[in-house]
Amino acid sequence: MISLDRLHKVLDRFDSVQSEMNSDVGRDRFVALSKEFAELSPVAEAVRALLAAQAERDEADVMLADKDMADMAREEITRLDAELPALERQVQLMLLPKDAADERNVILEVRAGTGGDEASLFAGDLFRMYSRYAQLQGWTVELISASEGEVGGYKEVIAEISGRGVFAKLKFESGVHRVQRVPVTEGDGRIHTSAATVAVLPEPEEVDIVIEDKDLRIDVYRASGAGGQHVNKTESAVRITHLPTGTVVAQQDEKSQHKNKARAMLILRARIYEAERAKLDRERAAERKGQVGSGDRSERIRTYNFPQSRVTDHRINLTLHKLDQVIAGDALDELISALITEDQAARLAALGDA
Repeated sequence: MISLDRLHKVLDRFDSVQSEMNSDVGRDRFVALSKEFAELSPVAEAVRALLAAQAERDEADVMLADKDMADMAREEITRLDAELPALERQVQLMLLPKDAADERNVILEVRAGTGGDEASLFAGDLFRMYSRYAQLQGWTVELISASEGEVGGYKEVIAEISGRGVFAKLKFESGVHRVQRVPVTEGDGRIHTSAATVAVLPEPEEVDIVIEDKDLRIDVYRASGAGGQHVNKTESAVRITHLPTGTVVAQQDEKSQHKNKARAMLILRARIYEAERAKLDRERAAERKGQVGSGDRSERIRTYNFPQSRVTDHRINLTLHKLDQVIAGDALDELISALITEDQAARLAALGDA
């Protein structure tokens, strides 16, 4: 049960923000207030609906004492008792602490793991799955770098996904994805198991992490591709090493050294920021009883079994028998929604135990 005091505090804050927006405030303050107003509006609406239903329930109790109104009161009580739990849960979910990174764009990294050429092909399948899912969500995907496999797919592919609530939707995708199928290169029809790792890194803002120039070593060199393709006569490729953490990022996809450096810095900032977030998550996890996933890239999270046309997410023991639709990106949201729901339930339970 959410306390009345907390519910009224939400409404008081909403009214305060609305009032300040109507006063003479500077542009920066107005922008900040507008953002908070947009976030609070659906919460305030849900709180008002809950309070109204609770008030109706109290009135119905009073009506029971009146013989002429008792039948109507019992009908109202039955209806309201069915509605109130859903209204309260909705408000509870809205009041859960927000992940500050939920609205961020992300850097998506997909790498072939064990399994040779088949792992590269699977990495390609995963990247297309996320690209299609992003398209369905109205997001934008921009390829940053790609190292193609010998027979197709990718040894490694990195992209930026931009849009509303990208990290909130994709943050549980980090980890090891396993595939079981007959490779196209397999003549005997034997099922092979291969793997690819996925990392979903929220893009940090300038204020999130400060990288000093003195902490960077920047090397430039001539870019080259497989088989002598795109051999650059100028030193356009860039390798940046963050000395305090040992994080290394290399970029050579662009012909411009300036563009390669900018892209390398984007990835470097995201990796360092995510390492800091992971450290904090591990500390918080010690206090939390339930967690959908740590985001650790070494954690096996999902298996895609082609012979049986099933996808199993091991963290929540959910199996969908629609592999083709999931790998095409069309049914991926069923898994993502289930993971979000499980995480919300775990966090609600943790609040109840606190």
